[in-house]
Amino acid sequence: MAQIRKSIRFLLNDRVVDLDTVAASDTLLDFLRLEQRLCGSKEGCAEGDCGACTVLVGRLAEGDLKYETVNSCIRFVGSLDACHVVTIEHLRGGDGGLHPVQQAMVDMHGSQCGFCTPGIVMSLYALWMANATPTNADIETALQGNLCRCTGYEAIIRAALAAASAGGQAQDVLVSERDKVVATLQGLTDGLRVAMGQGDDQFYVPASVDDLADIRLENPTSVIVAGATDVGLWVNKHMRPIAPAIFISHLEDLHHVEETETGLTIGACVTYTEFQDWIATHFPQIAGYWNRIGGEQVRNMGTVGGNVANGSPIGDTPPVLIALGASVTLRTGTEQRTVPVENFFIDYGEQDREVGDFVEALHIPYCGEDWSFAAYKVSKRRDEDISSVAAAFRIRIADGKVAEAVIAYGGMAATPKRARTVEKLLTGKPWTAQTIADAQAGFGDDFSPIGDWRASAEYRALVARKLLTRFHLETTQGHETTTLRRDAVA
Repeated sequence: MAQIRKSIRFLLNDRVVDLDTVAASDTLLDFLRLEQRLCGSKEGCAEGDCGACTVLVGRLAEGDLKYETVNSCIRFVGSLDACHVVTIEHLRGGDGGLHPVQQAMVDMHGSQCGFCTPGIVMSLYALWMANATPTNADIETALQGNLCRCTGYEAIIRAALAAASAGGQAQDVLVSERDKVVATLQGLTDGLRVAMGQGDDQFYVPASVDDLADIRLENPTSVIVAGATDVGLWVNKHMRPIAPAIFISHLEDLHHVEETETGLTIGACVTYTEFQDWIATHFPQIAGYWNRIGGEQVRNMGTVGGNVANGSPIGDTPPVLIALGASVTLRTGTEQRTVPVENFFIDYGEQDREVGDFVEALHIPYCGEDWSFAAYKVSKRRDEDISSVAAAFRIRIADGKVAEAVIAYGGMAATPKRARTVEKLLTGKPWTAQTIADAQAGFGDDFSPIGDWRASAEYRALVARKLLTRFHLETTQGHETTTLRRDAVA
């Protein structure tokens, strides 16, 4: 029988918080503003899109203290056990005045109405701590998840550069008090299962992956919450209960990436940020695509396994995983089974699931040097936007002809899906513009896209065909475009 604790404990700025009354759906932002009166973090969108609620969350990972920006509006209090939450109120300069990032924002006129400013400062603070000499591109990436309607971004970028020039990281409170924070978090980590609440308030924090398997069997209708980038919207936008919830983002065994002879095996809680360096090393063809998944806060929270488990037809990772021939490992109790990712999606909102199971890992085969591989995302806004259409292509050419073709799309059907008719029309044919033109007729058999506010059905059908053309051009002419927006496909 698992040993149980009935409270959540974490470090908030410079003091330990011990909560014995928390609901599964309680968000960090509401806790900060309504209960702690720390009102610097703002609610702008309540869906992790605008960044006005940005805070830092630090956690111990293999003995090291790691801080990341997160959207507190979709981060649940129940997921914070043994973490360090840092808000804008904790920032200060060496003399007790403004922090160098705050002072730079003042000096460079980086704020007007000020509503979004605390979130922007927290994003720049994380960058300032991690990168003492950022480029403009580094700053733009750090600000992907922060929207500002007043200033534009030139003044904010100047502020980031000025803060970097001012330096002072060694004197920052997160450096000077690091050993103290590590010791505190280690003291809060007791290896016990957390079980709290009843009914709509109920949630669990497993002690281990084995404990997760036990809890899941005991609660087969539970909602498993990893990054909460989708579940947070269920609560904030749809007022949907999530109890009993199981928070799993702390489980280190689910954050591991293992290199094998055939590919990479990644735990279900590996975030987009954690996997980014592996993408750069093993799948550099999609590094740009990966950087367009959400903003930095979403990539810090969202998980590859969660993106698959959620089964959304517009998820960014399933087309890529399908094209690469990836598989998903599902666990029920002590039993495991492996399913190709393309077979995991059955229909809208329906996956190949068994009672009491959960996604434990993914295996992603290496692409192979004799394959051409690429992925594309088309959305209304270039950064931090949901796909209208996502596509991934993996083609092997031998003697000038298509020996094998794997083509997958998101946003074109009720599930992420392969374009099997198009694949057949390409296979065995010369890799030429005429073959591409002939094969495009197969899209009508493969897909019947719907129209919605992101894109019309006609637009999606057109984009699907044009992305195949683009892939052909890039593989035959060495032509590569790094930006593809809604109006860039004609």
